[in-house]
Amino acid sequence: MEKLLTYDDPKQLAEAYGNQFENIELAEKKLGVSITTRDGWIKFEGADDKVEEAAKFFDILAKARKQGIRIRTPDFKNMLSKAASGKMAEIVEVFENPIVINLKRRSIVPKNINQKKYLKFIGKNDIVFGIGPAGTGKTYLAVAAALKALQDKEVEKIILTRPAVEAGEALGFLPGDLQEKLLPYLTPLYDAMYDMLGYEETAKLIERNVIEIAPLAYMRGRTLANAFVILDEAQNTTIEQMKMFLTRLGENSRMIVTGDVTQIDLPRSKTSGLKHAMKVLEGIEGIKLFYFEAGDVVRHRLVTKIIEAYERAPRENARKL
Repeated sequence: MEKLLTYDDPKQLAEAYGNQFENIELAEKKLGVSITTRDGWIKFEGADDKVEEAAKFFDILAKARKQGIRIRTPDFKNMLSKAASGKMAEIVEVFENPIVINLKRRSIVPKNINQKKYLKFIGKNDIVFGIGPAGTGKTYLAVAAALKALQDKEVEKIILTRPAVEAGEALGFLPGDLQEKLLPYLTPLYDAMYDMLGYEETAKLIERNVIEIAPLAYMRGRTLANAFVILDEAQNTTIEQMKMFLTRLGENSRMIVTGDVTQIDLPRSKTSGLKHAMKVLEGIEGIKLFYFEAGDVVRHRLVTKIIEAYERAPRENARKL
């Protein structure tokens, strides 16, 4: 049997297999078919059932690319392994239904497979940890999900918090009101909201306390109900702070905790609350630990290379720089 799939855009087809012809050769071995591709078409030859599976696999990838999802070689190989082991349903689960967060100012679409998985987990779990390097979109997407929940009246308010390690939580020594004192520490969250809502709309929501800026140290004793709560830079929490934060969860509330365990600013005598939580919370129903990788970075292409270089370098050498 042979089957031919054609596409209007040859580039879309090539990007479906990561623009690497070696991936086509790998697919031939894994799926047990012969594959020929040129311009905007791809042809499969072999046993009936294997041809159907191969065609379905590539068609799903092409549709995912059309959604705007970037497919890297590691993504392709991971999905190919699932297809070859009879787990096509898992691939369909990830790719077939697009996730688009439609906000008043703009629409947010995940840029790669892990971003899409992350958003799916946010939709299904009350507490989600987004763990990984800078530039992977973990904070930006958390803000997008929170604004969507607020827009759809799923929650009544958004609470943003972040440990102010550099100030030792002694915010009283900084000039200005509470919001002004925290501004330097919450800039990434503000930037995301300005991008999605605009400055004026964001300012109005903050003024009405629909979006609340809360220092982590000031949250003790509170119960956070009907709220979408985001804890950013969680690697700089202590174990006690992390436990205190997570136990603030109230009725009809959701939490997203984001952080990068390679950028801890705590004193060496203190254990990161994020690293500790990664160990003790694994496997609890309703809590999802989601890990981004250096390859998921969606900033400048050099950012991924910089992160990978630091991951390869011994820590001792890094401290000497």
